[in-house]
Amino acid sequence: MASGDDFVVEAFTLLALAIITIAFRVIARWITAGPKSFMLDDYLMPLAGIVYALETAAAYCVGAWWKGLANNSMTEAERASLSPASEEYRLRVGGSKTQVLGWSLYTTLLWLLKSCMAVFYSRLTAGLVNMHIRIQIAYLAIGATYLATILSILLGCHPLHKNWQIYPDPGNHCQPAVSHIDVYVTVTLNVVTDIYLISIPFPILFKARLPLREKIELIVLFSGGIFVMAAGILRCVLIVTAGANGASQAGSWACRETFVAVVIGNAPMIYPLCRRLARRAGWYVSTRGGASTSQSYPLSEGEGLGGSSTGSGMGRSREKKRRFRHPLSLPDTRGDTLLNTGLGTTLGGESEERIILAGSGSVGPPGTGSTGDESGRGIGSGVDGVVGEGWERGREGG
Repeated sequence: MASGDDFVVEAFTLLALAIITIAFRVIARWITAGPKSFMLDDYLMPLAGIVYALETAAAYCVGAWWKGLANNSMTEAERASLSPASEEYRLRVGGSKTQVLGWSLYTTLLWLLKSCMAVFYSRLTAGLVNMHIRIQIAYLAIGATYLATILSILLGCHPLHKNWQIYPDPGNHCQPAVSHIDVYVTVTLNVVTDIYLISIPFPILFKARLPLREKIELIVLFSGGIFVMAAGILRCVLIVTAGANGASQAGSWACRETFVAVVIGNAPMIYPLCRRLARRAGWYVSTRGGASTSQSYPLSEGEGLGGSSTGSGMGRSREKKRRFRHPLSLPDTRGDTLLNTGLGTTLGGESEERIILAGSGSVGPPGTGSTGDESGRGIGSGVDGVVGEGWERGREGG
């Protein structure tokens, strides 16, 4: 009983923290991008919070209502002797039904979070033709793997009511608490899709012209999916080896894994606001040694340097002060380019939260207005793409 009470406290504490995380994400996006710039993932994430609450409720019911029982871990003699009118029979049937519901909610939540990350990456890589294909593949993979996973849960045991059959023994594939079909299909497709999603921003990060510390920060930020994969694999092992405790283990570890996934899925949106607050409080020391006396880079190296007399004057003035290559290559050097991403909105270098990307080619030096191709699209020198957030580290002349 004490163990059950501990899980109740843990589960609802994790739920509260997850809801706070999602709320903080919405606030961060509201501040950095504005409600008019909300994208699909900004609406999917609150929906994911609702699904997470339902999943937690299902896990609670497994222990509180059904005493951790389901139609698994019974001998043939025990199944034959168990009366359908008995309390244990009712508990095992109810527990098995809740397991099917729990698996469905667990899968739906994880794939909702994957969808949010895919939408975020679509903004992150906007303007990169080679990355556009990878994003489309991500959408297709998420849709196909979700369909395969949910169908394996609902149709892996046919007919559906055999999932809560007690006698005769329906077989492992019809014992939802410990079904090898549910466990292996879910964990395999979950890990495969996570690996693919993690691989999307890494080419950008590794080739970014950024200080080492800032690059490490972003690599850690976007590597959170590794922890989700580890939690999923651990859950799989524990369920398969749990024996009579399989039903309780399935529910408890589902809550833990999905909590980690919620936090990791929201971290890229929360990070810019946290960094801004830390910088204003003087807690964040830049790579140049200053906590808040940094200088914003313009949206692009060519921006404001041509197209108007004012822009030209600013360009010449800036060129006199210093000549440098922006640490981030940009997909567009046309004046007043707006790049609205998951980490904020960038317009003319005014926003503190930004993600700046590029393709491959060359960019003319500041003040020249050279773009490297005839379409007006600024191309980063010799890289597939780079990414940065809040890069306000000033650079001295020369």
